[in-house]
Amino acid sequence: MKKLILLCSLICYTAFAPRLCSAQATAQTTKHTTEVLDTIYANDDKNVALFFPNPIRQGITGANHFVFTYNREKEQHFGLLQAKPGKESNLLIINNNGDIFSYIVKYKNHLKRYNYFIPLSTAIGNEKPKKDLLTNLDTLPAPRFDKSAYYERFCSYLIKRKQRIGRIKTRQSGIVMTVENIVFDKEELYFVVQVDNRSSLDYDLNFIDFSITTRKKGKKKSLQKLYQTPSYVHKKPARIKKGTSARMVFVLPKFSISNERRVVLELNETNGERNLALFIADHFINHPN
Repeated sequence: MKKLILLCSLICYTAFAPRLCSAQATAQTTKHTTEVLDTIYANDDKNVALFFPNPIRQGITGANHFVFTYNREKEQHFGLLQAKPGKESNLLIINNNGDIFSYIVKYKNHLKRYNYFIPLSTAIGNEKPKKDLLTNLDTLPAPRFDKSAYYERFCSYLIKRKQRIGRIKTRQSGIVMTVENIVFDKEELYFVVQVDNRSSLDYDLNFIDFSITTRKKGKKKSLQKLYQTPSYVHKKPARIKKGTSARMVFVLPKFSISNERRVVLELNETNGERNLALFIADHFINHPN
């Protein structure tokens, strides 16, 4: 009787053991392929490469000690991440088809991984609804892109972001004008400008003009100006009270200049003489953030 029971047990084990092993292997494979990537480690010694299913249109880090570089002129599928010691931050990537990817980024002395191949399934969303969700609305006209709303959101983000492009500053009579950042996005340049009123009187702001200047060659040299009209102006105040400051953003169509030209910002006071002119070299215009 015991021999019969043992024989039946061996038959059952022989029949089901391969299936059990296969199920365990499948479970392990599934767990590996569905692993969620939520944190990326980087340092300042190595480049960490991120490869995306579609070319990168925009990459933004939440802190200055993390730098994500990618080709802004010719869209490519990969970007490089580097980090300096500091608190953790985040990285937001938008592909040219609108897919959005978001990660926590942390500094780590010793890296175990230098390359990340990002699957499309890990995208957290898309800037616009998928076409297959709009099949019933094909007869309706395509909605217009609200450019003003985009300007509003992106300019608000730039004002809050603590990023500088260099020391571009001028002052006169207690009024200080600084270009804190110049950012390239969607074929446009965003100029983040701050005006500090350190005088004892309020400052009534008349205008801030942008122009490109060049010196005319020859014996009779003169300064030629070509004024640039902003596409959008964000948060420009009418008055800056004494002891306060104002940050604003000017959006201009993208342009580049030679080393013989400069961009001039002219700050003009209403019914006053505290007028400033700030010169920006070609390097800052041709290599924005």
